[in-house]
Amino acid sequence: MNAKPHGTLVILRHGESQWNLDNRFTGWVDVDLTSKGIEEAKAAGVLLKKNKLEFQSTYTSLLQRAIKTHFFALETMERLWYPVTRSWRLNERHYGSLQGLNKEETAKKYGDAQVKIWRRSYDTPPPALTSDSPMNPKHDPRYAHLEAAAHPLYESLKTTIDRTIPIWNEEIAPKIKSGENVLVVAHGNSLRGLVKHIKGMSAEDVLELNIPTGKPWIFEFDAQMKLLKDQYLEG
Repeated sequence: MNAKPHGTLVILRHGESQWNLDNRFTGWVDVDLTSKGIEEAKAAGVLLKKNKLEFQSTYTSLLQRAIKTHFFALETMERLWYPVTRSWRLNERHYGSLQGLNKEETAKKYGDAQVKIWRRSYDTPPPALTSDSPMNPKHDPRYAHLEAAAHPLYESLKTTIDRTIPIWNEEIAPKIKSGENVLVVAHGNSLRGLVKHIKGMSAEDVLELNIPTGKPWIFEFDAQMKLLKDQYLEG
């Protein structure tokens, strides 16, 4: 007898941001959505509504491109009243001193091979910010309550995953196990971390995983949190 779905997770990468459009390293810099990004968020809301999905809990990062994607999707669903938790643990990977730099120009300066290592390796971090950089999270009031260890000057994909998984283990997974449907609106790398953990992917396999902007991805679990199936929602 096939197991029946219990709790459901939907992950959604934020819509296109201005620095996505400009081909810049974004990381923890609080960049806004483009008009296309807003439309992607609304289109995600249309898909969620069409599939008659309801959520008991929702999560976003502390960055406005995720927060606004969450807003526009839920507004389209006529579900702005859904409870929401915002956490730094769902922030994008911190790209250190690469933040704000154009990716093509960076490749010309440092070489394609070096930039590929910074972007695509599992545990090699980019160059660090200086501690006095205005982009240092310690200068940002939204992170003021965090311990110094939670103010990264750079992150590899591995360290991004390491700080993302606790919110899955301690909050999101228990809610799904109890039967709740949960929506997580976040970023390419923090969501890659969740998917790696959920699907038991290797470090090599997750490097090839690319999550598109504005496309809801649904995961169904049984009562023991065994993954039954996952797929992108279609119109």
